[in-house]
Amino acid sequence: MVISIKDIFKIFGVILVCFCAVFICSIFVNYALDLKDIENLVAEGSRAFYNAQMNTSKAVCGISGLCLILTSVVLLCFYVGLYIENHSKELGILKALGYSRMKISKGFFSYGLSILLGTSLGYGGASIIMPKIYEIQNEDGYLPDFSPSFHPVLCVCMIVIPAIFFGIVAIVYCYKKLGISSMDLLKERHRVKIKRAKRVKDCSFIIALKKSVLRQKKSLVFFIAFAAFCFSAMIQMAAGMNEYASTTMAAMILIIGVTLAYVILFIAVASIIRGNGKSVIMMKTIGYENSVCSSAIFGGYRKWAYLGFCLGTGYQYAIMKFMTTIVFKDISDLAEYSFKVVPMLISLGVFVVSYEFIMCIYRNKIAKMPIKEVMSE
Repeated sequence: MVISIKDIFKIFGVILVCFCAVFICSIFVNYALDLKDIENLVAEGSRAFYNAQMNTSKAVCGISGLCLILTSVVLLCFYVGLYIENHSKELGILKALGYSRMKISKGFFSYGLSILLGTSLGYGGASIIMPKIYEIQNEDGYLPDFSPSFHPVLCVCMIVIPAIFFGIVAIVYCYKKLGISSMDLLKERHRVKIKRAKRVKDCSFIIALKKSVLRQKKSLVFFIAFAAFCFSAMIQMAAGMNEYASTTMAAMILIIGVTLAYVILFIAVASIIRGNGKSVIMMKTIGYENSVCSSAIFGGYRKWAYLGFCLGTGYQYAIMKFMTTIVFKDISDLAEYSFKVVPMLISLGVFVVSYEFIMCIYRNKIAKMPIKEVMSE
């Protein structure tokens, strides 16, 4: 199965998340390795600060890195599954011709190789900004002056290994998805999941459609909630770091969080429209207004977006509290962290405006959907 450059470009969201993960982890892992090299040069009076910096590097990589890697895996599986759905008939023909599941799945290793772009850019960007981060981390003069060192093993771990890992994930997930007959693929039966009927209360057509849209692609619920989570957590964390970190560090967190949030949100919303285009056209043909159509398609996701925002608020408070009370517990002059109400309200207002504005853009897109083009897909 040939995967085109256009298909690879569609996984931009995965590449971006991998870029952010490698960018953050490269900075703090490299910093921790260089700290280890100067451990014997640290004065006894600066030992508490040294331990705090080492613990910070471990905490940032462990929490942020793991979260971003898991998100990348979910995004990659979503794109592989979407490719299989869109090319179901071609894959069915290949299976009918005698191609094995593994032989077809091996072609999806190129998805993993495309991650090389994100990891390479992430490591390169981290290498460029490292000298400034080192300077900021030691601006109080507690540690001996030292500059970033190149660690070949770290370079391989941050660039090559993630690409191989994601290539394997793509192959395994594709192999699992292709575990149906060629006839089912040709007839696109994988799109329909038959479940035991549940006894439900009578509800209107619009409410039923909202529930159906959510059930069709549960991964999109996760993406929208995660986009709101990133937006909430990163903005509030950046705003609350003025007493504990530099402006550069806060700006870096803010840019990464907002970029991730908007990119993932746009990807999710665009996927919702692609997956429900025929439903929208049928509703418009019957006579439903555009506002009703958009509400049926997007309305069910709103509560998940705001739930993600709430979880992001709690997450950033827990992380900041953990850092100030556990990681920096030996730093005597550190101010106690408290929940920042004003940044939370500001970020909530910006999020509500942004989310509704994006929904408005896509409502207009729904209104202009060409009937012939959608129905011919």
